[in-house]
Amino acid sequence: MSYVSVNGFNHYYEWVTEAGTQKPTGKPVFVFIHGWGGSARYWESTAREFSDRFDCLLYDMRGFGRSRSNVSESPLAEPPETAAELSYELESYADDLAGLLDALGLQRVSLNAHSMGASVATFFLNLYADRVDRAVLTCSGIFEYDEKAFNAFYKFGGYVVKFRPRLLYGLPFIDRLFMQRFLHRPLPTAISRSFLNDFLMADYGAALGTIFTCVSKKATEVMPQEFARLTVPTLLISGERDIIIPAEMGRQAAALSDKIQYVVIPDTAHFPMLEDPSSYLQLVREFLGVSTVQPSVAGSRE
Repeated sequence: MSYVSVNGFNHYYEWVTEAGTQKPTGKPVFVFIHGWGGSARYWESTAREFSDRFDCLLYDMRGFGRSRSNVSESPLAEPPETAAELSYELESYADDLAGLLDALGLQRVSLNAHSMGASVATFFLNLYADRVDRAVLTCSGIFEYDEKAFNAFYKFGGYVVKFRPRLLYGLPFIDRLFMQRFLHRPLPTAISRSFLNDFLMADYGAALGTIFTCVSKKATEVMPQEFARLTVPTLLISGERDIIIPAEMGRQAAALSDKIQYVVIPDTAHFPMLEDPSSYLQLVREFLGVSTVQPSVAGSRE
C-alpha cells in the first residue's frame, strides 16, 4: 500500500496504469475522487477503462477508506485533535487534494469526482483552476435549505454513523439492503460488500463532520456560487433515478455556468458508472476527446 502525508494525515493512493505499474508512466493524469462513506475501491473498474489514455490516480479522502488517522480496529475511532485533521469543510478536502498532487509532483490533471467528492472537486476547480484540464462531476447538484428536513437528516445521519457494529458485515444479504437506496440496477455482491465495509470502517469524526458540511445552510448558499464561478470545462452526469442527489439538482447546477455540459443517464441511480458502465464510459471519453468511435445516444443531453 502507498501512503503520503498531507496536512498531518496519511492519505492512501494507488495508480491504475495500462502497464500495471504503481507509478505514472508519462501519460496525462486522471484523478478519481470518491463520495461520502466510500473509498477509491469503487472507481477501480472505471479507471482501468481509461488507462489506455491516462495514468489514473485513485486516493481515499482523509477519514475514509484506508486514509485513516487511527490504526485502531474500531470504526468509531476519533481522529487526533489537531486543527487540520478536525476540519471537515469541503474547502479543506480540496486543499488536501492540492497537497496530494504536490507531494506526488503532479502539476496539471483531469478530475472525475462523485457525490460528496464532486462537491470537493467543485471547490478545487475554483481554488486551483490552473491545475485542471477538464473535470467530470458525477451525481452532483444544488439544493434548497429546509431547516426541518435538514435537522431530521442530521438526527438520522448521526444515529446511522454512531451505531455501525462490525458484525453487520457478516449478516447475509445486508450489503444488498445497504445499497438498495443508492441503486436502480443491482451490482455484483463483491462490489456491494466493499461499499458496506468502507462505510463501517470510516472514521466517526469524518463521517459525521462531512454530513454537516455537505448538507447545510452554508452549502445551499455557497455551492450555487461555486458552480457559477467555474472556468474549467466540466461534464456533469446525473442518474435519472437517483434519489440521493436527484437529476433535477444536477440540472439546476449546470444551468449556472456555460462551462458545464449536462447529461442524464437513463435507468441509473447514484452510481451510473457502475450501473451502466458502457454509456458512462462513452460519454466521458467523448467529453475528454479520447473517443475513437462515433457515439450513439447514451443519455439525454441538456
